[in-house]
Amino acid sequence: MADAVFTVSEINEYVRMLLDSDPRLRRVWLRGEISNFTNHYKTGHFYFSLKDDQSVLRAVMFRGNNSRLTFLPENGMRVLVCGDIRAYPRDGQTQIVVSDMQPDGAGTLAVAFEQLRKKLEAEGLFDSARKKPLPKYPRRIGVITSPTGAAIHDIIRITGRRYPLCELILFPALVQGSGAPASLCTGVEFFNSVDLVDAMIIGRGGGSMEDLWAFNDERLARSIAASRLPVISAVGHESDVTICDFVADLRAPTPSGAAEIAVPDCEELSLVLQSMETRMRRAAAQHLARAREALDRRAGHRLLTSPRALFDERRMHLCMREERMLRLTEAKLAQVRGDVTRRAAQIEALSPLSVLSRGYAMVTDGQNKQVISTVGRLREGDAVRLRFVDGQASAHITSVHPDATIKGDEYGNCKA
Repeated sequence: MADAVFTVSEINEYVRMLLDSDPRLRRVWLRGEISNFTNHYKTGHFYFSLKDDQSVLRAVMFRGNNSRLTFLPENGMRVLVCGDIRAYPRDGQTQIVVSDMQPDGAGTLAVAFEQLRKKLEAEGLFDSARKKPLPKYPRRIGVITSPTGAAIHDIIRITGRRYPLCELILFPALVQGSGAPASLCTGVEFFNSVDLVDAMIIGRGGGSMEDLWAFNDERLARSIAASRLPVISAVGHESDVTICDFVADLRAPTPSGAAEIAVPDCEELSLVLQSMETRMRRAAAQHLARAREALDRRAGHRLLTSPRALFDERRMHLCMREERMLRLTEAKLAQVRGDVTRRAAQIEALSPLSVLSRGYAMVTDGQNKQVISTVGRLREGDAVRLRFVDGQASAHITSVHPDATIKGDEYGNCKA
């Protein structure tokens, strides 16, 4: 029997069926180094190759899966990927369709950390201007951490010793593993949605970079940045640094340090209150002493020992004012009298009778209506009246003799 002859498409399709039917090639975890990485910005898909010392395997990670990554893959980065091994008959290529990816090793984690740090810093999430101050005397503090870890016990112990008036409300959360970021975010969102606490502490005890990786999650960083409540980050030891530390309102070196920062020390407050009490007592005593001295001085005053002196003093004061008013009144009357006398003299000087008393007479027409002040108004035969200081007389003009030395324009009709 002759050997069967297959087409290329048939062989590729058969290989695809073999791979798809093998359950061992589903959700396979691979370790390798990324090469030929392409971020297809239009579709959002990642295309790259995974390689080790001897082989290369093509890989693709679609947008729906890579959008959950906390870092951006780069060439040379060592990663752990999970996916299904697939064959595509058209290209005859075998590749892995990646559904999950994690950094492999501290070096790769450091790259992912630095990428996220630069991204959030550029957005202003680390700016000091947006940091919220801690309450000076908190009533209740929310703690987001593991209920079984050493961190919560340290926080309870330190808070109880320093400031037992403050209540602690624990939100039990995962602090390690794939579900930890979502659990921590839920705690932050819960305390912001209810009016229970004045501030929050989020953190855990020490560990490796991988153990603390949940606190480098971008969603958690944005939840803390959006918090209306002040947040203290207390992750690991003093040498451990996470994205949570940068975005929080305050970083504590340890969970114990967070408790010391979050609440005041009762012993220090007691010393402050004692000092204030001492100063207040001293000030009150000095005030009372000054008031007592002033009272003693007033108690010996002449007005208290001899009240009649007050009336005598007031009477003397009134007498002095009375005398002053009389002097002012007399001076004012003398001034008025002088003014009246001067005005009377002026009026007397202007009176026609005063002129007549010096030997002059006033001439009026016969009806005694108009004063005749110039000879030009007289004609022979005119009847006139003469007014003297002591009476009147009637007369007729027999002749008129103008004075040739007086110009006519000054005396009406008189001519030189």
